[in-house]
Amino acid sequence: MDLIALLPFDLPHPALLAAGMLEGTVLAAVLALTALGLSIVFGIMRVVNVAHGEFYMLGAVLAWFVTHTVSGTVGGPPWLGFAIALIVAPLIVAAMAALTDWLVLKRLDYDPEATIVATIGVLYIIQQLALTFYGPDARPVEAPFDFRVQLPWFGYSGYKLVVVGAAIALMLVVWLVLTRTKIGLVMRATQYDRETAQAFGIPVDKVYAGVFALGAALAAIGAVLIVPIQQAHYLMGGDPLLLSFIVVILGGLGSLKGTLVAAIFIGLSDGIISTLYEPTLAKILATLLVAMVLVFRPQGLFGARAA
Repeated sequence: MDLIALLPFDLPHPALLAAGMLEGTVLAAVLALTALGLSIVFGIMRVVNVAHGEFYMLGAVLAWFVTHTVSGTVGGPPWLGFAIALIVAPLIVAAMAALTDWLVLKRLDYDPEATIVATIGVLYIIQQLALTFYGPDARPVEAPFDFRVQLPWFGYSGYKLVVVGAAIALMLVVWLVLTRTKIGLVMRATQYDRETAQAFGIPVDKVYAGVFALGAALAAIGAVLIVPIQQAHYLMGGDPLLLSFIVVILGGLGSLKGTLVAAIFIGLSDGIISTLYEPTLAKILATLLVAMVLVFRPQGLFGARAA
């Protein structure tokens, strides 16, 4: 007896399922990188950065500007403009984030409620600046290289696989910095006790500015990596912000391990459901999952329970 024939639903074709898993892996890698920046900012500064998605968008828009300028002036190969964008865009976004910290968050003394309102204002400012100087159109960025990896059922973009590898490498570097360097030690000391760290001569204000800049730079790097797959648009920060919050809440606020595990789960489920059904269903299910976690385990999967 054919057991598969008795199922009340049709199983997806292996090629379709494999394609969904691959797309989900790419999304999970970029999402983990983006959510990591949000998690670091909250974990160390206790600031919920609602403008995180706009820093992501800004990275993509700057990547278009840089690659378009390089190709128009130098006329070199696509990888040259992309390589410059991968350096320049995160640096500019990090500088803007540090300036935001100095002009806004520091003057609010990092009050949790006030900073939420303030970063909402920053969100709209960045969005309107992008609309003014970039425009309403979605614009593509050419991938730095174009090759395909032949799989049993289909060929798959080699660039997307490189994106996964690059995101993993960057997350490993961030983990090493946070856990194995003096900079990471200073960040952790500031996280545990701001006043004591300041009493021991740690420049807390500079640490906070650096942490906020690092979080924004990670979002910008994720955007630069993904923009040859998607397109740069001034409203593209909404989904990454929503998914990053979902990942951080599921994994546990401030938990790097939780962020990674939740990003893999959300990314794979989003990729598979979006491929087999539709993207809206994936977002609905992810939001319902967050609601359940908030009810039954408010601290997240790997977060510490409040004392």
